[in-house]
Amino acid sequence: MNNIKFLKPVNEDCAWEVDRQDVDPVNNTTFIYNKNISLPLDEQRKRLPVYKYKKHVLFLIEKFQTMIIAGDTGCGKSTQIPQYLFEAGWCQNNLKIGVVEPRRFCATTLARRVADEQRCEIGTTVGYSIRFDNCHDPNATKIKYMTEGILVREMMADPLLCEYSVIILDEVHERNTLTDILMGLLKKILRKRKRLKLIVMSATADVVSLKNFFNNKRENLKSENTATVLCIEGKVYPIMIHYVNDPVPDYVTGVVDCICNIHKNELDGDILAFLTGSEEIDRAILQLKERLTENSNKYLSPMILPMYGALPNSEQLKVFRPTPKNMRKIIISTNIAETSITIFGIVYVVDCGFVKLRWFNSKIYADTLVVVPVSQASAEQRAGRAGRIKPGKVYRLYPEREFENLTLFTPPEMSRTDLSAAVLQLKALGIDNVLRFTFPLPPPAENLLLALELLNAIEAIDDKGYLTKPLGTTMVEFPLSPLHSKTLISSSEFGCSDEISTILAMLQVDNVFVKPSSGANSIKARIEKRKFEVEEGDLITLLNVFTAFEKNSNNAKSWCIQHFINFKALRRAHEIKSQMLKLMERFNIPLISCDGNAENVCRCITSGFFPNAVYLHYSGVYKTVRGGEDLYIHPSSVLYNVAQPQWLLYCELIHTNKLYMRDITVIKSSWLEELGKKFYHKAT
Repeated sequence: MNNIKFLKPVNEDCAWEVDRQDVDPVNNTTFIYNKNISLPLDEQRKRLPVYKYKKHVLFLIEKFQTMIIAGDTGCGKSTQIPQYLFEAGWCQNNLKIGVVEPRRFCATTLARRVADEQRCEIGTTVGYSIRFDNCHDPNATKIKYMTEGILVREMMADPLLCEYSVIILDEVHERNTLTDILMGLLKKILRKRKRLKLIVMSATADVVSLKNFFNNKRENLKSENTATVLCIEGKVYPIMIHYVNDPVPDYVTGVVDCICNIHKNELDGDILAFLTGSEEIDRAILQLKERLTENSNKYLSPMILPMYGALPNSEQLKVFRPTPKNMRKIIISTNIAETSITIFGIVYVVDCGFVKLRWFNSKIYADTLVVVPVSQASAEQRAGRAGRIKPGKVYRLYPEREFENLTLFTPPEMSRTDLSAAVLQLKALGIDNVLRFTFPLPPPAENLLLALELLNAIEAIDDKGYLTKPLGTTMVEFPLSPLHSKTLISSSEFGCSDEISTILAMLQVDNVFVKPSSGANSIKARIEKRKFEVEEGDLITLLNVFTAFEKNSNNAKSWCIQHFINFKALRRAHEIKSQMLKLMERFNIPLISCDGNAENVCRCITSGFFPNAVYLHYSGVYKTVRGGEDLYIHPSSVLYNVAQPQWLLYCELIHTNKLYMRDITVIKSSWLEELGKKFYHKAT
């Protein structure tokens, strides 16, 4: 970019790493390897920064019940420390080491890496468990990677986690809602189970506050500390930071421009760019494919890859594969690549300066997706991706003066999101008074009270605050939000459980419809989309897409290309539905089809999503029934350019210049009076 200025690099005394090339004789393909990652696995493990701290880890975990480890992403703590504990005998007597990750993708990739290093098949000695996917043997698995929600559900059956000798909480600096809940619950468990050990690992968190939180030393008693801190130095090479002189009008276009300039002018090294969501990533990839041709760099051909949580695992794993000879990986990612994973080969980082977060709006009882500036800690973590294997360059698409104005840390999710799912989990674990639960950082009391009111309205808890049976206790077992699980459990009463399971599976994936940027294809895509659209709204449209996809399963991929449908998203939705059907069978929810009766499906959706009802105001805008907030139909909705229905339900809100509703369903006001009377009685 023309208005980029150069700043002094840091860590000037670091040495360059030497790369080499290997040839695969089977496929006749040459790959570029870093000096370290081309070594045998045992040698790679010894070269990781965490290796020289192995004895420290084993000594401190013996002496203290809780250990807080601060170490940069890439130092090897997530893969090596569980193996150190396993090799030291912490899995004797049929005990396990549980490693808790905030993202399902991190759990699966780390488990596969550790399984390779242990020379075992995934699912045997090393396994993982994530939402809608289990790959572990209860009798054989000793190192188990899992997401936070999985561990919370295991606590319901085993409150003291008697199967585990060590629990490792990884990436706690992300401060998800479940992270804070787990820290509060584990603090209670550690008091009861003195032999259970806890390791809390983070890259940027305040380790002093974490130590004070987990230290069970009582005041006025001469007892020893139960928590300690270990800092692990990472391996970082010089990083040159570049800023723009003036703010970028469109950061997506700015990211594309910057990538094109890097690819044209730099001779080697992969590129990692950060954007806020999957839609922006798809838009950037389309622009890059149009602009980056074989002639844009005569030495390297572009290999453009997306990276976000909703991608199938097979697609996510592509970013970790070695870069083929004479090619350059260009990875466009959300903040998933910020701290949770390490991608070898990255030399250049492009930071748009924004991130998409959920914020709870107490007036409308719902989370809104808001694009906000990153924090200073996040910006530094993004920059650190460029200095893992050799000196790198970072391009920040905002002025240097704006960096100083950023907040130091991203606010914890517990303080800014809907707490209904968190409260439901706590109730299931026997925490009756959630207002007095020990959180690392107490959430707003108003949000807790609103969560209790919502759960009472959907009949998950009774008027005394206890879980209802069987509805409330069953809702906890489903890895879905309370509104989603209530809808699924109630679907058999409306005779449409098959359709509802399909719709909910489709809501778990992004970008079902492909949106080409070119004029001719854009028009064709719009015409194809209209074939699935119905007046009932977006959710029934998604149902039509999935039904047609299953009917054409023999040539599904070509059918998706013909109709501009995202094949990867539909395949992922099919996997999620299969797992959902297994859960329904487990809890005796019959699989019933309404055979095309859309009204039954819409009534069932109303039974679960009635808190998200809006009505058409005489001013021409939609207003929430409770709160009277102005909402607008998102341009991607099938109802955007049609006659405005009087009553709607939405599944998601996006906050840009206005509050936009996504995934909308047309309903009748009489259904709200019947199915949501308890929630709306205060509004009237």
